[in-house]
Amino acid sequence: QYVPVKGDHVIGIVTAKAGDVFKLDVGGSEQASLSYLAFEGATKRNRPNVQVGDLIYGQFLVANKDMEPEMVCIDSSGRSSGMGMIGQDGFLFKVSLGLIRKLLAPKCEIIQELSQLYPFELVLGMNGRIWVKAKTVQQTLIIVNILEACEYMTAEQRKQALAKLSG
Repeated sequence: QYVPVKGDHVIGIVTAKAGDVFKLDVGGSEQASLSYLAFEGATKRNRPNVQVGDLIYGQFLVANKDMEPEMVCIDSSGRSSGMGMIGQDGFLFKVSLGLIRKLLAPKCEIIQELSQLYPFELVLGMNGRIWVKAKTVQQTLIIVNILEACEYMTAEQRKQALAKLSG
């Protein structure tokens, strides 16, 4: 089970709207809260159009054992910096936290090799969730399968699998 850490970037699923706050499932023991004002450009009049079931990529502003975890979708200067709502038509899946750390490492070979196969969008959450979207559903699922299998493959096995696909 994921334990929220201040500053972690995660993918949450909106489970409820309660007044000015959204509740998000982040894979931890309790839900995280997210204010409608914690989006770039949001004001009392200009609220983000967030619905139950939407995927949100954000970071923890507050995360400690005594308080409910609180997420934001803006950095310290009020910019979204790639955070916010994630597109509807991708594929969300879970992997181990160890694999996420490997994929988030700078110059990750796995992602470099995959990007030579097809163009795709990728969002990695420190909570073990990955969202991916390629041009077609088939390409998306191939990337999902490779990312899931990466955990158990050596670099050599991975290169062989990718070589077969780019065939």
